[in-house]
Amino acid sequence: MNGSRCYCILCALVGLALVILLFGMPAVVQAQPSKGPQGPVSFIKDIAPILKENCFACHDAKKKKGKLEMMTYENLRKGGTKDDPITPGKSKESILIDMVTSTGPGRMPPRDTGDPLPKEQVALIAKWIDEGAKLDAGIDAKADLLRELRIRFQPPPLLPAYKYPVNVNALVFTPDNKKVVVGGYHELTVWDAGSGKLEKRVATRAERAYSMVFLPDGKLVVAGGRPGQEGDVRIYNINAGKPGMVGGVPTIDGVNDKTVFLQELVQTEDAVLAVALSPDGKKLASAGTDRLLRVWDLPTGKIEHTIENHADWVFGLAFAPDGKHLATASRDKTAKVWDLTAKESMLTFPDHQNSVYSVAITGDGKLGLSCGEDSQVRQWQATDANKQIGKQTKVVGSHGKAVFRMVQHNDPKNPIVATSGADGTVKLWNPVAGTALKTLSGHSDWVYAVAISPDGQLVAGGAWNGEVRVWKVADGKEATVFNASPGYVAPAVVKAPEKK
Repeated sequence: MNGSRCYCILCALVGLALVILLFGMPAVVQAQPSKGPQGPVSFIKDIAPILKENCFACHDAKKKKGKLEMMTYENLRKGGTKDDPITPGKSKESILIDMVTSTGPGRMPPRDTGDPLPKEQVALIAKWIDEGAKLDAGIDAKADLLRELRIRFQPPPLLPAYKYPVNVNALVFTPDNKKVVVGGYHELTVWDAGSGKLEKRVATRAERAYSMVFLPDGKLVVAGGRPGQEGDVRIYNINAGKPGMVGGVPTIDGVNDKTVFLQELVQTEDAVLAVALSPDGKKLASAGTDRLLRVWDLPTGKIEHTIENHADWVFGLAFAPDGKHLATASRDKTAKVWDLTAKESMLTFPDHQNSVYSVAITGDGKLGLSCGEDSQVRQWQATDANKQIGKQTKVVGSHGKAVFRMVQHNDPKNPIVATSGADGTVKLWNPVAGTALKTLSGHSDWVYAVAISPDGQLVAGGAWNGEVRVWKVADGKEATVFNASPGYVAPAVVKAPEKK
């Protein structure tokens, strides 16, 4: 993608720098600066997180820079070309300390990958070594440290108010068309679609929600995760739980309250980017950074398919009307359709020649639509009619810049596809005729998320700067606008004095 804000916001979000940029330093950190552990240093709680952030990228099982793998305690202690880098009880004689304190070319992390470790972290590692470099009781020395860290992760408490706006990656209308659920920072927020009032907050384990869909029974499926660390697909009942108050807003616990957080369908090593529900509501599909498509049979809760059909991240999913075919959009520059019955790929559409971010299939199942980094919304043949399957039928239109999301309302009499893009607009199209209907403007930043209400009367767009706008489909007029960042107050605009 053009510029520094690639759609893989995931990559940027891995670093603490962007978290601070988006949300400010969490209040708990500002108020209570860490002074390090008061008792013995824990390897898994204190040392492993430092290694993960600074060392694992070069010393995982694949790269093994210097023949040193650090993904398990056992392999860390085996060492690489210089044997065990730790001398228990003697930090000053340990190679690990020499490497993290070096000012020469052998410094770790290397100069070209980042700054040296802060003195506080070096002191913590030294203290752990001086205390014997012990592994915590109950942890197998062969255990994967990333998994052990995931198990122990606890999401931060919700902030009463955000200093900076939260960028919107996903939103969805509730089944009654009256509310909009927006993905936030370790939370979902529920807003009145008419007034823009914040009605509820739902704490989540996932740092980011990237895709959401309501099930026929009113439960909410959310795909997301912590970029570069874990991903998940979880089912919530956002109408359950005993609410507390955070920032003056009723808040329910989607992390520990089992009446709210109902089920985790899958956990992965990086974010899950998309979910889709079959038209009959019986099958659910997900996909993301691991390139795998997973399809569940919802009545039984069992995975029916695990498909590797793309060479890179999968950004978008859509079921065909028959529920037997699944369309996908990928960073490998293709859109594809998979036959779930035959368990084989039906077609590949390569015409974008750049990352494809979203995909849809028309209500009659005959046409596919896709959009992506090339700024185009393209229509193509989704069946083998006239032996033209996978062939482009027309370029429906353009945003002029990258097109991030596409959603569809399958009303046979009034079919609508909505797209959102880096041009700051939401556009409405007739997916069958391949014609433009409306351009909905007002956003001043990239629009990463778009949703259509179940009745097809409203469309919402969510932007990088946290702004959500809701329009009426019939006339394109704005129904409401709000910033989906609880407690955020935009800075006052100071006008420059007029020149005399």
